[in-house]
Amino acid sequence: MVFKNQARRVLSIWLSAAIIWLGLFSSVSQAGMISTSEMQSQQQASMDRQQILTLLDRAEVQQQLIDMGVDIDAAKDRVGQLTASELSQLNAQMGELPAGGNILGLLVLIFLVFVITDVIGATDIFPFIKSVNN
Repeated sequence: MVFKNQARRVLSIWLSAAIIWLGLFSSVSQAGMISTSEMQSQQQASMDRQQILTLLDRAEVQQQLIDMGVDIDAAKDRVGQLTASELSQLNAQMGELPAGGNILGLLVLIFLVFVITDVIGATDIFPFIKSVNN
């Protein structure tokens, strides 16, 4: 009888320790509902970003950006950091351009976006532009 009580006590201590140990390493998950419009806006932003990155992969666009003094990798990084509204504005501007036509207008727009983000201190692409935060 004494042996059974001691065995139960040891077993209960081991089980308690195991439960506490597992509880420390378990992660808490929280799930929430995502609305359809939120999902659509995320997908649209992803598509807009991909369109701009595809445009930046074109040789003539890269040459124009290099001529303007913009590093291609920095431009791609900045496109990755654009908000959904900035992406939609940039793609709307691209949609207004004639097909295969005035790509210079788009490049100037991208250049202006980079200059503005440098001025407000969000990026540091151009060393000759001083941020208003400094």
